[in-house]
Amino acid sequence: MGLADSGEPLPAEYDFSVSHDELSHSDEEDDARDEDEEAQLLDGEEFEQFELDDVSRPVSLNPRVGAEVRGVRSGAPGFVSFLRGPSQSKAHVIRPLLPFVQEFPVMLLDGWLPHLWQRRLLLVVFLTAWLGALAVPLVKSKGTLKDNSGHVVRHLDCVDTLWRRNNECGLDGIDCQPFSNESFAFRCPADCAGVRVLNPRHVGPEDVNYRPLVIGGPVYRGDSFLCGSAIHAGVIDDASGGCGVVSVIGNYYSYFATSQNGIESIGFDSYFPLSFTVTNDASHVQCDSGQKDPRQLLLSVSLFFTTVLSLFTMSPAILYFVTFVGIFGHVALVSDPPNVSGPSDIILPSLVSQFVGRLLPAIFCAAIMYFACARRTIQTLVATAQVEKTVLWLGGFWMGALANHTFGWIPLQRLTAHDIEQEPGAKVFLAGIIVAIGLIVIVQAYHFWLEGRLYPYLSLYGLFIGGILVCLALPGLKLRIHHYIIALLLLPGTSMQTRPSLLYQGLLLGLFCNGVARWGFDSVLQTADALRGDGLLDSLIPEVVVPNINLNISPGTISFKWLQPKNVSMDGIEGISVMVNDVERFRRFFADEPLADQVFTWTRDQHVVQTPEYFRFAYMLGGQRSGDYSVAGTWFVNGSYASAPGFYR
Repeated sequence: MGLADSGEPLPAEYDFSVSHDELSHSDEEDDARDEDEEAQLLDGEEFEQFELDDVSRPVSLNPRVGAEVRGVRSGAPGFVSFLRGPSQSKAHVIRPLLPFVQEFPVMLLDGWLPHLWQRRLLLVVFLTAWLGALAVPLVKSKGTLKDNSGHVVRHLDCVDTLWRRNNECGLDGIDCQPFSNESFAFRCPADCAGVRVLNPRHVGPEDVNYRPLVIGGPVYRGDSFLCGSAIHAGVIDDASGGCGVVSVIGNYYSYFATSQNGIESIGFDSYFPLSFTVTNDASHVQCDSGQKDPRQLLLSVSLFFTTVLSLFTMSPAILYFVTFVGIFGHVALVSDPPNVSGPSDIILPSLVSQFVGRLLPAIFCAAIMYFACARRTIQTLVATAQVEKTVLWLGGFWMGALANHTFGWIPLQRLTAHDIEQEPGAKVFLAGIIVAIGLIVIVQAYHFWLEGRLYPYLSLYGLFIGGILVCLALPGLKLRIHHYIIALLLLPGTSMQTRPSLLYQGLLLGLFCNGVARWGFDSVLQTADALRGDGLLDSLIPEVVVPNINLNISPGTISFKWLQPKNVSMDGIEGISVMVNDVERFRRFFADEPLADQVFTWTRDQHVVQTPEYFRFAYMLGGQRSGDYSVAGTWFVNGSYASAPGFYR
């Protein structure tokens, strides 16, 4: 005999009767839900709760249990009690717009493939087709390419040059020979026209920064970007890359500034020992349409397959992980691959190797993000809001993953103090970003408060802030916030089911994929040298005395000496380096000759050299490494010499 038949009163814990007041309260809640156009609020027992939820226990209808919970909350300090949210906390759930239209793909799939094994087979066929549609163009475009002589074509990256910066080519450029009588076939990727130098490069009297390093045209200086020069010359197309031939022609005078094919080149009015031209020589090498960069085609392919998956899948795990791996692979192999250059037969294996090496730890992070954040956001939408989750969540995912295109116009490429200070417009834009993020945080915090989950999330972000402060306090190390770190820090704040959260979460997941697939898990703590890269060292610069010019002999001469620095430590400084027209022409170490005895004399045949010459000076800091070079002093054609104020005494 069951409890209902015993005739005895039920114990309190089994009393499920509902009073008239409770029914009235439930009706009021139904009315409130009907009036909500953005989200439907459901009781905590109707929504699965996760790790950071302080209302994760099912709501009991036993009034004594409710009294205990209310007693705990009422006994807490007032401010803490407020942070824990309203007494009737609710979880946001999106009410789909036009539900019949959004559920149609799922109903269609149910009608066509009613059995589970059929859907699993379809998924295998779907993934195989996706992989094949990506692999065939990739192998053809990034595989081995040979020129008409049977030699393997050289695959270039967007920043490859024939001449390296400062004195890295050695004295008189010996490490960058040959200077002439050489040619080779090359293949460039797409999207090189917008690649810029992010640290100053010396070009005669100028320090060029935040623009493509293309000097001259149609004859280009040796330190110009090869692919940028090919685009400027019209040999290849920026949208699809292509093939061409570089011919090294040696010394050249007067490189003219011109604007062609979306690139404005830099002028240089003197001579340089290494120059080159770029031609589209079909008799040497030829790229058909399939051997050019297929990123536009493959973007359409990946968009199609991810959209179909989002519309028809009913599993949040399949949607999340398949989309994550697919977009991660698209970034690593197609849209923004790592810098790789060399013989074309090693390019694709190198890219695949880096992709696999970065994918495994990325999947681990993706699993953490799924169970902590994403599952709550998309779990109940996979069969009810197919269109909305595709547009908002998947659309945001692609927007973040294609950050090199969608956010390439932003005047802030790296979140470092140097770039914020130097890049035009960076401070204003950063202020705008901070304001926008601040507003979003306030709105998200309010919705967390409505769900009764604000307090644990504030505790989590308190730990984040504490960790950042500890990193900032570590001696000898600098904190660098990368793309993927920004995503990891902000993703917990999207762990709710609202339309803005769908968009924010997709965007942050895309930024994570873009950052890791392109750059890897770069350390957040770096030394000053590692963080600086090829930027300025802020090192001591030699003090040069007024040069001695002698034009009464042929060829004419100009001689330089430098002063012993006063009240400045010379620790780590080993010698002097002098560049003429951005080529190192003098290097002398103090161990061989004291600073006070060193003299640099440069000769000029006035009948041959009819252009100005530019001189820069730097200390040698150890081995072959130079410090920062000075501003350029100019020896004009008429024999006079000029320099910036404070250059010499």
